[in-house]
Amino acid sequence: MLKNITLTAARGHCSWLLRLILWSSQTLPERVKIVEVGPRDGLQNEKTLVPTETKIQLIDLLSESGLPVIEATSFVSPKWVPQMADQVEVMKGICRKPGVTYPVLTPNLKGFQAAVSIAGAKEVAIFGAASELFSKKNINCSVDESLLRFEEVMEAAREACVPVRGYVSCVLGCPYEGKVAPEKVAHVAKRLYSMGCYEISLGDTIGVGTPGSMSQMLAAVTREVPLNALAVHCHDTYGQALANILVALQMGISVVDSSVAGLGGCPYAQGASGNVATEDVVYMLHGLGIQTGVDMSKLMNAGAFICRILNRKTNSKVAQASCKL
Repeated sequence: MLKNITLTAARGHCSWLLRLILWSSQTLPERVKIVEVGPRDGLQNEKTLVPTETKIQLIDLLSESGLPVIEATSFVSPKWVPQMADQVEVMKGICRKPGVTYPVLTPNLKGFQAAVSIAGAKEVAIFGAASELFSKKNINCSVDESLLRFEEVMEAAREACVPVRGYVSCVLGCPYEGKVAPEKVAHVAKRLYSMGCYEISLGDTIGVGTPGSMSQMLAAVTREVPLNALAVHCHDTYGQALANILVALQMGISVVDSSVAGLGGCPYAQGASGNVATEDVVYMLHGLGIQTGVDMSKLMNAGAFICRILNRKTNSKVAQASCKL
């Protein structure tokens, strides 16, 4: 009898697993847009200044890999992020490939004006947070105050016909407040979308999210913002990034932020490890039959280049495995 019960349970488990796989394959997007954040989010936390020529070469290598979006630099004050002090030189030095966009981060109107008028940026991004304490540590104001500041950037962007992407930090946890309520994330995302941001990137800044918390957060946000206007930005501190991305894909998200070689962190979130590696994301997506337009070999060359310059081992599991093989 025990054998029969075990067989029945096994059949039931297999049946459930098969249904899950079939459900996943039916709902996964056919194509995913990868937003490469390595040159900005990946390098901004480096303690040693990376030469401007190196940043330009990295962006050019990434451009050749087929990535459709490469976040190039940040127009923040060098006082706060010294690594990005050469933002104008970087933007003027890169070879802009047709079909590739090179957005830059602009936290305020001054940054926006410099990015567009001086450096020739064609797309910008603004960044808020779902956590009050993180917002005060990061941009020295409350969440609502930050949103008010962005209004003048959005107005200038509309006048200049410049598209704006919005970031929401700490969507699954905060280094100062702990757990963040999904409703707070939905509130900030809705405000950014209402302002005119064409896409909202939801960032697990300290990488504490799990598939469970990711699905809960996305369920709340998608009640306020259309699916086709959302992206996910996962850090891999607890090794959950790929699992979280898969859940997002199953829920209809088709835009994923990632960083070549898993570079990055956050200067205002101690202990937060790098973004999920672009190589690992592309490997998973291709394994699922999802198109990205990215050439893995060229992508890995870009990762190997920047790791040599930084004198460090890649954080990409795919790149590590390829070297061993």
